[in-house]
Amino acid sequence: MFRFLRRQDRAKTEKAVDKTRRTWFRQMAGLFHRSSLDDDLWEELEELLISADIGVATTEHLLERLRADVRSEGVSRPDEALELLKREMVNILSFEGSNGRLEAEERPLVLLVAGVNGAGKTTSIAKLARLYTEEGKRVVLGAADTFRAAAIEQLQAWGERLEVDVIAHRQGADSAAVAFDTLSAARSRDADVVIIDTAGRLHTKVNLMEELKKIHRVLERGGSSQSQRVLLTLDATTGQNGLFQARSFIEAVSCDGVFLAKLDGTAKGGIVLAIARELGLPVLFIGTGEQPDDIAVFDPQDFVDGLFAEEPSD
Repeated sequence: MFRFLRRQDRAKTEKAVDKTRRTWFRQMAGLFHRSSLDDDLWEELEELLISADIGVATTEHLLERLRADVRSEGVSRPDEALELLKREMVNILSFEGSNGRLEAEERPLVLLVAGVNGAGKTTSIAKLARLYTEEGKRVVLGAADTFRAAAIEQLQAWGERLEVDVIAHRQGADSAAVAFDTLSAARSRDADVVIIDTAGRLHTKVNLMEELKKIHRVLERGGSSQSQRVLLTLDATTGQNGLFQARSFIEAVSCDGVFLAKLDGTAKGGIVLAIARELGLPVLFIGTGEQPDDIAVFDPQDFVDGLFAEEPSD
């Protein structure tokens, strides 16, 4: 079993949700400083949750669970109800066995990274490469986004900067062939991790989804079925629109989790809860800034604690 070594990313997570905390969750926490759990508190809490981009469906589920907890545990104090709210948020974000999605039965671990253009996919790949190399893993990148102009050059530039091998063909080449060659090269070089960039044209294009399915099939035939993971990159700043994009990818190929990019750039980080609840996918990584090391392995408890932290970390 090839295991990914989890790091402690609490401070980075707290920094990434700073805008969300200051805009919405500080107000939310303030509601629970009142003397009682009255109707006004519930109504205002609902408005704030929806405003934070948690979404109507997830907000209704969260409030239903919270009210049930308040009744069943005989809670009457608002500060105790706040702790129950945090607990329910962690429950939504927690997936049994999600840590195993960062592991593989055998080397190399193959990460097939999908997402629409502009979501921060290629930069997220660079962050993953940095994360794994810092853990002492040998990484090979595959430039299988052969359709977007300059995508290959962009990934090669990241590879040079990070001192990571990049396997590439010419622009317009068969993406599946690039993916297969990347896997072969990784094996010959005794690499631990393969990260493959895929085409990111509009999710409404049927040919894009077919291309993604083809890459997936070719890699499986190459013997990576037990060690292959599909990671969907979503842009946190697009909020609920990102959910529509994600559903199209999920219909094309089974996804193992989400890399939520640009979380630090939005005040609506509540989208994390909507992703988990409505898509049924765990968030595995978050982007916490613009530099290659601005990445955190997602932890539900750290995320919720960061949303309600009284003071941001340095």
